[in-house]
Amino acid sequence: MPFLVALARKLFLVVCIIAGSGVSVLAEQPMILPIDQTPLVIDTGQDEAQFNIEVADDAIERSRGLMFRHEMPADRGMLFVFEQQQPLAFWMKNTILPLDLVFIDERGTVQAVLPGVPFSEAPISPGKPSRYVLELKQGTAKRLGIDAGDKVRHPLIGKNAN
Repeated sequence: MPFLVALARKLFLVVCIIAGSGVSVLAEQPMILPIDQTPLVIDTGQDEAQFNIEVADDAIERSRGLMFRHEMPADRGMLFVFEQQQPLAFWMKNTILPLDLVFIDERGTVQAVLPGVPFSEAPISPGKPSRYVLELKQGTAKRLGIDAGDKVRHPLIGKNAN
């Protein structure tokens, strides 16, 4: 019995140290959102690129994004939805995967495709207002010919546009 008491005390001490340090084991787990029922489509002018997307549409989901992900299928992406068009800047803190960040305006027009370097805290911004950002595996945009001026279709894109 004294062994169990000593073990419980050590375990309690470890839990207190972790809790007191602000370290959360769960915080380093990737956030996996459900796949939206409707694929997102980008008309490149030459072809259509289609993606199964997770939708990050609240502050907590947008702040976590693809952090801590080790892999993502080539046909998958995460769409960040903001309440209104505004200047946006992203960073890659705690993001393991290299990404393409596709900035999209409120009417569904691609504003820019910019690279995301893993773990970088440098701001990534197109320098013009956007309402949506689609994150894809790096190289996907180039491979499929996605570029500024392309049109994006999805029920969430253009919703409540001015």
